[in-house]
Amino acid sequence: MASKPGILTDWPWTPLGRFKWVILTPFVAKSTYSFIVNDPKEKDLSNFLIFPYMMVRMLHDQIWITLSRHRTAKGKNRIVDKGIEFEQVDRESNWDDQILFNAFLFYIGQMLIPDACKLPIWRTDGVIVTILLHAGPVEFLYYWLHRALHHHFLYSRYHSHHHSSIVTEPITSVIHPFAEHISYFVLFSIPLLTTAFTKTASIASFAGYLAYIDFMNNLGHCNFEFIPKTIFSIFPFLKYIMYTPSFHSLHHTQFRTNYSLFMPIYDYIYGTVDKASDTLYEISLKKEEGTLDVVHLTHLTTPESIYHLRLGFSSLASSPQSSQWYLYFMWPFTFWSVLVTWFYGKTFVLERNSFNMLNLQSWVIPRFHVQYLFKWQRETLNKLIEEAILQAELSKVKVLSLGLSNQGDLLNGHGELYIKRYPQLKTKIVDGSSLVVAIVLNSIPKETNHVFLCGRLDKVSYAIVNALCERGTKVTTMYRDDYENLQLRLSSESKNNLVFPRSNSAKIWLVGDQCDEVEQKKAPKGSLFIPFSQFPPKKLRKDCFYLSTPAMIAPSSLVNVHSCENWLPRRVMSAWRIAGILHALEGWDVHECGEVMFSVEKAWQASLHHGFRPLKINNHLA
Repeated sequence: MASKPGILTDWPWTPLGRFKWVILTPFVAKSTYSFIVNDPKEKDLSNFLIFPYMMVRMLHDQIWITLSRHRTAKGKNRIVDKGIEFEQVDRESNWDDQILFNAFLFYIGQMLIPDACKLPIWRTDGVIVTILLHAGPVEFLYYWLHRALHHHFLYSRYHSHHHSSIVTEPITSVIHPFAEHISYFVLFSIPLLTTAFTKTASIASFAGYLAYIDFMNNLGHCNFEFIPKTIFSIFPFLKYIMYTPSFHSLHHTQFRTNYSLFMPIYDYIYGTVDKASDTLYEISLKKEEGTLDVVHLTHLTTPESIYHLRLGFSSLASSPQSSQWYLYFMWPFTFWSVLVTWFYGKTFVLERNSFNMLNLQSWVIPRFHVQYLFKWQRETLNKLIEEAILQAELSKVKVLSLGLSNQGDLLNGHGELYIKRYPQLKTKIVDGSSLVVAIVLNSIPKETNHVFLCGRLDKVSYAIVNALCERGTKVTTMYRDDYENLQLRLSSESKNNLVFPRSNSAKIWLVGDQCDEVEQKKAPKGSLFIPFSQFPPKKLRKDCFYLSTPAMIAPSSLVNVHSCENWLPRRVMSAWRIAGILHALEGWDVHECGEVMFSVEKAWQASLHHGFRPLKINNHLA
């Protein structure tokens, strides 16, 4: 929002929220019906294609978003080396408003302007007129409009909303108040209306002009430089008619330079070119990925989780993962992505953060949680994990934390397989088990004297039970096999606090993987479920309470956090991810994998020392 919002700041369909696109329903229905039932000579292909082409434009923008986020996460050729936060993501979540606005105006335009109907697919003269009018009047008028928008009166009421984003993303290009978009459309309509009234318009000239605007807008705000220097060496005049991402980035950091739309010629004519334009361009082209200190290795969860990735839909990625009804319409692409990852896939960079002089990245293994359940997938999964570890070693990463499915631990012994295979490994492998135990123990209400344990046993559950029994808390198991396995791991004094159930009276339930619906139904009314696994239990009981999986609130100094980690709330990080950061910060030169577990108390105290905060009960239940 601008610092002093002026009139026509909000879009007229803002109250409709996600249902704003319904305003096009009458137009889409009419154009589709007419195209189907009309005589071939009466069909208006240009009218019929308006809505499909708007969808293509949205796909084009989404591809740019994904590409930009992936490239900036890797760091290579990044222009502004700063992070973005949730506030910017929220402010830019309505990036499709301008496409909706264009569609509405095109439908209205065809109703009011007969010459804009039944356009041919191609007319050379119309394409030439469009190019000339854009290079002349449009670029010239935009330059002076843009300078006017930087006058304090208009800037504070309108344009400051766009400039709230210092670090730009492709969609930043279209984040303006409604009134500002009206002025832009008036400018861009000059070639469109001229060709319509002169009867030289075509589908190609209209669609091509919009594609050019979208492409150049996204290019100028993508925050990574990729225009090769050779192109300007071969064609020196291009620097006056085509800007680069770094050229426009300077406008967002310096504010009073580089005002041009897409062609810098008017900045050169009127002396507003930033002196650092060429230098920043060359520096950005040469910028390498940089050093890495900590890598968090994780994987996809459900098939729909691809849309919740930071590289996917930014509005979904910025909220805790949940099932959305409209994602069911994406099932063809979802199914295709599952097939691709099932047979092929390579670990990719998802996110980049920085914290206390450490450079952090998250890498994703393109496999879903369910794939860890199949024995025939073990060799492939272990190979992918091993390749990621070796790549981390090659990149001189200090710590690699494993955020893999607990089922995945069965494949490689909690990561121990790779330590035995590569004993000289300098990168420390951390499974985060000590911090998981610490968080679970500190999530249990202090007055608790009796807990119930349910789910598959692993080294985390063994450590939790041992700690609880040592401090005098009674622990009950559901099955005798679990009871006997735990007995073997407890001291003689602690064994007295491990009991086999005569009843399920405990209201504090510690749940791991494989805690099913039948077992949950045995919990008393008002019970509190505290998971110690990476996946939360299904919330089947409305009369009970569920905490989130082991996690903590990240300190504000951890930057570039603008997506949620799976189902966790904003700025909340899983224990497995935090553990790797702590190992690097503290310089703990040990692996934590296999049956080895680091000091629970040291991990807990280090997390608090570095600013990570425990989740309060209302954070858990949000």
